[in-house]
Amino acid sequence: MQNILVTGGAGFIGSNFIHYLLKEEPDVKVVVLDALTYAGSLENLKNLPDPDRYIFVEGDIRDREMVDGLMRQHSIDTVAHFAAESHVDRSILGPELFLQTNVMGTFTLLEAARKFWLVENTFPMDQVRFHHVSTDEVFGSLNPEDPAFSETTPYSPNSPYSASKAGSDHIVRAYAHTYNLPVTITNCSNNYGPRHFPEKLFPLVILNALAGKDLPVYGDGQQIRDWLFVEDHCEAIWSVIKHGTPGETYNVGGNNQPTNLSIVQTICDLPMNFTQTNILRDAA
Repeated sequence: MQNILVTGGAGFIGSNFIHYLLKEEPDVKVVVLDALTYAGSLENLKNLPDPDRYIFVEGDIRDREMVDGLMRQHSIDTVAHFAAESHVDRSILGPELFLQTNVMGTFTLLEAARKFWLVENTFPMDQVRFHHVSTDEVFGSLNPEDPAFSETTPYSPNSPYSASKAGSDHIVRAYAHTYNLPVTITNCSNNYGPRHFPEKLFPLVILNALAGKDLPVYGDGQQIRDWLFVEDHCEAIWSVIKHGTPGETYNVGGNNQPTNLSIVQTICDLPMNFTQTNILRDAA
């Protein structure tokens, strides 16, 4: 795997993946495709370990002509697909964009990869990989006494966001079975860490606490989610890309399920002379 197209690479998890990849893999070259919507920022791609091995392209994953051009121009042998609309509340207010980006955008990338790798027979199939980054929200929600989600948990999405991600998962899996496209999928739990978008729970609580503002807690704060440090997630994704079985799905979690209220209380107990990165590392 030499030339990797990373979609959504200016976002939270995607940018952390690029930092991780350039640090850990000295031979890979990375092409970043990002539309720079509200959650993506070029600030996330500053201070890269080896910026000469990185190219940024601003564009929409639904633009088939552009994606085809990038695949050919850079001889892409690996796609790491992070690009997605991912905020539940925003999906409730405007679901169409989530369906367009998460479902049709994924379809466009799959078709481009199928044409370049399979139809044009550019690489041997054991030398290419399409990796789709999904979410555990496709499985629905857990009660406190429920076991953790597994790879065989039935899908039960509860929002337009999670439904659109479930749809994209199914399309990726269908391309593996229908066309033998070498794909893998990871479904991850909630991430926290550097470059996190400020409207999310961890950075919002930290920033409000440092500013002496009220801390946002939804309802009674007893909602439970599994939390995973973002660099651990990036390491898991790269391991699946390199070593995972084509056609398989892998759940990635932190085995760490505090309530939202306990997260807020833990952050408040941390010394305020910590850097934000240290707070994010130690808060869960």
